Amino acid sequence: MNRRDFSRLFALGGSAALLARDGTALTVTQAPRPAPAAPDERFWKDVRDQFVMPSGYVFLNAANICPSPLRVLDAYFDGTRAVERDPSSQNRQKTKDGREAARRALAAYLRVTPEEIVITRNTSESNNLVSSGLDLKAGDEVLIFSDNHPSNHAAWHLKAERFGFSVRAVEQVNPHPGADYYLEAFRRAITPKTRVVAFTHVTASVGDVLPAAELCRLARERGALSLVDGAQSFGVLDVNVAEMQPDFFTGSAHKWPCGPKETGVLFVNKAVHDRIKPSIVSLYPGDVGISRTLEAFGQRDEPAMIGFAEALALQTTIGRAAIERRSRELAHMLIAGLSRISGVKVWTSIEPDRAAAVVSFLPGDIDPRKLHQVLYETERIVCATRTGADRGGLRFSPHFYNLQSDISRTIEAVQRHVRSGV
Repeated sequence: MNRRDFSRLFALGGSAALLARDGTALTVTQAPRPAPAAPDERFWKDVRDQFVMPSGYVFLNAANICPSPLRVLDAYFDGTRAVERDPSSQNRQKTKDGREAARRALAAYLRVTPEEIVITRNTSESNNLVSSGLDLKAGDEVLIFSDNHPSNHAAWHLKAERFGFSVRAVEQVNPHPGADYYLEAFRRAITPKTRVVAFTHVTASVGDVLPAAELCRLARERGALSLVDGAQSFGVLDVNVAEMQPDFFTGSAHKWPCGPKETGVLFVNKAVHDRIKPSIVSLYPGDVGISRTLEAFGQRDEPAMIGFAEALALQTTIGRAAIERRSRELAHMLIAGLSRISGVKVWTSIEPDRAAAVVSFLPGDIDPRKLHQVLYETERIVCATRTGADRGGLRFSPHFYNLQSDISRTIEAVQRHVRSGV
């Protein structure tokens, strides 16, 4: 985004006044700055201060949802107030312009073109626009990964029942067997009937990283389309979609980008624009490229899209590579610390190239649900549970707003409760 785009985003009138729990105004006193070559904890403390989470609150659930920094809330609320003050079509043109500016910001962030970007509500909607929009029929085959999110797993099975195509899966292996294993497994599984290869870039279960660019190339060589679910990589890994070359890539703003809720992205490679049809037909599409046909969803929350662009701008200012290094560093601190606790079983790979920033573990003999609640109620540490027989336990997913002290405190808390019980 250029200066003109950002000026348009913030020329919506008014200024947001956010209140803390005690009623005092919240302000960010220091603008974000680029990360130095070797950022220290003081730098990351400045980043943490961009968020409105209270002191002492440790949020380790980025794989589910992320808090938005204050400047994102300001952009979103300013735009919302401007529309509520004057809902005329003339005034709402400003937020429509903001939507197109957000599209350009998303394209730049993913290193693609605005003509290839559809702004959706989330990854689930993006995935379903693909599975519903492709012309698949009896005799066709879709190859998925067994550890896909339901929107890229169950959705394919439901649509297979309706339209007659078949779905096959490449099984997940734990511990992560390495990129070569999965590349060979997909190579063996693809048949002449395979029309789509749909897989998760980083799994939400244990944070396994799949070789996305190589799998996309394999699909392309075999004449199949590729769909990459980027819900757990978009906003934390320095994803370069131009290099990855998928046919479709999906992501959500409410996770790692730290953007507003119910905003997401669908990338559609310009080479396959003619292969996908709209699943929803209404008014008010986007202005360019594939958004003209796939983004006619009716009335939209365009101020949220403006906030989405501001979230991307914050990450771009800090530096996406620095954010990836930081998040992975914190995750590996967790892996190392949890692995030293007697009785704890860490499911996530300790190999740096096989894991991102999602850490799952079994806390000994303790009921994970009880530990999850105790961590929140007594320690102010937020995480997620993983119930069931498939690598069950707890899941921590740190991000660039976390500090090393958060990680140390979390490891100590887990160790204390595993020893004493809950």
